[in-house]
Amino acid sequence: MELGSIVDFLENKVVLITGATGFLAKIFVEKILRVQPNVKKLYLLIRAPDTESALQRFNTEAVAKDLFKLLKETHGENLQKFLSEKVTPVAGDITYEDMGIQDSTLKEEMWRDIDVVVNVAASTNFDERYDVALPLNTFGARHVMNFAKKCVDIKLFLHVSTAYVSGEKPGLMLETPYHLGESLNGTTGLDIDHERKIIEEKLKELKCDDNANEKSIKIAMKDLGMERANHYGWPNTYVFTKAMGEMIIGHLKGDMPVVILRPTIVTSTYKEPFPGWVEGIRTIDSLALGYGKGRLTCFLGDPQAVYDVVPADMVVNAMIVAIAAHANQTFSETIYHVGSSVSNPLKFTRIQKSGYLYFTEHPWIEKDGTPVVVGEVTVLKSMASFHRYVALRYLLPLQVLWFINLLFCQAFASTYKNLKRKINFVLRLVDLYEPYLFTKSFYDDMNTEKLRRAVRDSGDEEKYFYFDPRVIDWEDYFQHTHLPGVVKHEFK
Repeated sequence: MELGSIVDFLENKVVLITGATGFLAKIFVEKILRVQPNVKKLYLLIRAPDTESALQRFNTEAVAKDLFKLLKETHGENLQKFLSEKVTPVAGDITYEDMGIQDSTLKEEMWRDIDVVVNVAASTNFDERYDVALPLNTFGARHVMNFAKKCVDIKLFLHVSTAYVSGEKPGLMLETPYHLGESLNGTTGLDIDHERKIIEEKLKELKCDDNANEKSIKIAMKDLGMERANHYGWPNTYVFTKAMGEMIIGHLKGDMPVVILRPTIVTSTYKEPFPGWVEGIRTIDSLALGYGKGRLTCFLGDPQAVYDVVPADMVVNAMIVAIAAHANQTFSETIYHVGSSVSNPLKFTRIQKSGYLYFTEHPWIEKDGTPVVVGEVTVLKSMASFHRYVALRYLLPLQVLWFINLLFCQAFASTYKNLKRKINFVLRLVDLYEPYLFTKSFYDDMNTEKLRRAVRDSGDEEKYFYFDPRVIDWEDYFQHTHLPGVVKHEFK
């Protein structure tokens, strides 16, 4: 694979980015503006009722963040002028045709000028409502692809998916596409339009039920998503709808060059624009914070299991390099796993050790000023042992406490509620993440390694577009970069 200058490629390009106020998209936007200020224009699709609201969201949810501090230092008072010349926030919604863009003049301009489309918009909640996840993760991908096909000079379509579209299968997951109608368990009959009809029929049924309320409808829609995902072999609604989104893109692409990027668990930035920037509490961050706050004294999982994580700036760098590498390669569809399980495996025990060291040195402070003292977490290696542990250690004492609380006129109400909250926290995490706690999946990154080599061979730009996880010392990264970033975000 030959690769010219990535910075030169970006010069004078017009790029559309969906989900532009999301975690990865913001890092992508900041990086482009920082390394190539001569990019022609970035159209940022933002869910908003009008252009003014879209601009306000961009300013408050992106520009105002620490993420943009290097750009602020570079441009100073001229930052807003620079952004107004390079960035065009667009009010829209990918759940609609033409991405919900109402301004016909603007659409014509975009179709004429856009070189690259980057689709990052998604719902990443594992147990999202099916009537939210399917329109966004599946049909949203179709709407963005249809919009891209109207761009007369389109050079590449990049879609950010997830490595976990491969489900729970053990072994090496390959960088290969999914095809329309394919399932993980061999069940036939997967039809994306039919899935939408199932949602419509279920909602109609619920609305005819006099006992249904907003809460019960929400639960029913979450359950429906999990049910449909499990029926075809996927562990949850998120990865199921993302897999169907990939299928649609492959089916509709025609001769358009397509890159599907599948990151694993995305963590805080490794280096740029500075180490430890993170936004939102992600999969393993929930566990880390639960432990640091004293809510997590036991957990279920294999201490020797490999957890595949990758810093956000490495994902963004891989996105940018893939764009430059595959632009104008007609009829191509390339899949990239961006992760670490093959190149630099991270075992659960190393995360555990880093968490213990960090929260021992920097304890979480309760509202009353009391520091939380953390200890070694009891790791349970099977579902059976987990249920026994919870029953004996928590559920039985909880029932006793409930009875005592009744006898003593709610004198122990706060203690009861606190213990119940801790139990519910652990049970919810286990239920949500169970498919990944005993994971034996590894994500082949042969295509990604070729991309890394191409960057190394192309000159000195590897220092700007690094995405090799082999350079990471995981214990140092978690203890001194990631966990401090997560805690800082939580305090904010």
